[in-house]
Amino acid sequence: MTDGLTYDTGALIAAERDDRLVWSLHRAALGRGISPTVPAGVLAEAWRGGPQHRLSRLLRGCTIQPLTEPQARAVGVLAASSGLEDTVDLTVAETAMRRCEAVVTSNRSHIEQVAGAVGGALVFHEV
Repeated sequence: MTDGLTYDTGALIAAERDDRLVWSLHRAALGRGISPTVPAGVLAEAWRGGPQHRLSRLLRGCTIQPLTEPQARAVGVLAASSGLEDTVDLTVAETAMRRCEAVVTSNRSHIEQVAGAVGGALVFHEV
């Protein structure tokens, strides 16, 4: 059981392309009073300047998760455990596992690798 959603870069790009599944998941979360989580690095990867009207609309309903020092340290531990160096994917995995959230992604392999390395289990919605 998950408590919410964490979006990765692929989810934000899909939202800008007007992907039906992303918008359906987003509306369902908002309808349940859940604000999906977007790690700040994910936003940095997806944002290409304006205008990105659909992405901007999606972000209004989200919580942007800053990378704090304690989280940065946890992400570093995950990097050592998993052998993965992609800081954004590591941050998505750490955020989703810590917050018990499902991951909305277009490529689950790296995030799954991180979770598997530390015995974590994640729910995925692939877009």
